[in-house]
Amino acid sequence: MAEPGTDEEEFVFTDEHRALRTAVRRFCGAHRVRGPVELDGGYDARVWRRLSSELGVLGLAVPEPSGGGGGTLIDQAIAVEELGAALAAGPVVGTVLLAIPLLAAAPPHPARDQLLARLCSGEATAATVLTGSPGGLESTPVDAIVAPDEDGWTLSAALGAVPDAGAADVLLVAVPTPEGTAVVAIDTDQPGVERTPLVTLDLTRPQARVRLTDVFAHTIVEPPHADAAARSALHTAGMLLAAEQVGAGQHLLDLTVDHARTRRQFGRQIGSFQAVKHRLADMLVAVEHARSTAYHAAWALATGSDDPALAVSIAQATCSPALSRVAADTIQLHGGIGFTWEHQAHLYFKRAAADAALLGTTEAHRDRVARVALDLASADGAPPIADGLPHAAVRP
Repeated sequence: MAEPGTDEEEFVFTDEHRALRTAVRRFCGAHRVRGPVELDGGYDARVWRRLSSELGVLGLAVPEPSGGGGGTLIDQAIAVEELGAALAAGPVVGTVLLAIPLLAAAPPHPARDQLLARLCSGEATAATVLTGSPGGLESTPVDAIVAPDEDGWTLSAALGAVPDAGAADVLLVAVPTPEGTAVVAIDTDQPGVERTPLVTLDLTRPQARVRLTDVFAHTIVEPPHADAAARSALHTAGMLLAAEQVGAGQHLLDLTVDHARTRRQFGRQIGSFQAVKHRLADMLVAVEHARSTAYHAAWALATGSDDPALAVSIAQATCSPALSRVAADTIQLHGGIGFTWEHQAHLYFKRAAADAALLGTTEAHRDRVARVALDLASADGAPPIADGLPHAAVRP
């Protein structure tokens, strides 16, 4: 892949990319970012704000005039990959993966500009619902009763399991209006907002059931633009989730290799056994394959060099099973300690299982890839394949 903005055929990480990766990794190593689940909301809000004030990673791909870091989606992917490696808790899905890309893709508007700046600075957090079904791949409005209000809308709805809803300051929801789908913002501190925490497999990524009863909502993205902004946000979220899975997989691989080098059985390091070598090699191949698809998706979204839906689905169809396999092998290769509550391996295993259903299952993404490829196929030729050079999306 080529570096964005160049005509070179190969993508390479620059010195700036490596410096960013190092900075985020050092920050995560120096602060407790992994699952302080006993805290209200499941994360440390002070650390969350420092991620923005010291590193600016929350809105890294947002232009500086809008309160972001002025970077690219590849920069954002690198930062999220390191958050995934550290198994960082906090509203990553609701705020970084969905809300900020959604608002960044929407037309400028005073309410949108103000909220985007607050999210990028860490002053506020958001939970985002853009589809009517959990894990939906396409933007569809939720089933809601929407009535016009003097300054906005009165909204009633029952939302299922919403990531990060328990601690969010704002809910962003795609709702049906007479003019079409709109995205509205709901302050969660008003009467009529009921949030019920759910027991989740991944303790570092809490979810809550949300019931809205005659709450006030104001439009944050108007109907003519809401569908396109929501679709763009879902694509970006799928790519960033893939990058996060790559980070978690790489961390587990490093952890397991180190264990194989130091753990001894029958007078030998366990890494010297052929069966262990083969398993580690398979883990390496899975992580590298996942990384290629995740950063191809990031590059495709940043440059328009490939169909975003196709590139993101390829990444999700690859990264979810890769992390699940690496997490399972990590537990196995760590022996008995890998099963214990005290060891970190089980936390990554649960994150892998939860991520695999968060933005579409592996099977759903494989179906999507097949559908796109078959739809584009013709009787006299194969469907177009991205050649790695910036050009218009191949999908009409």
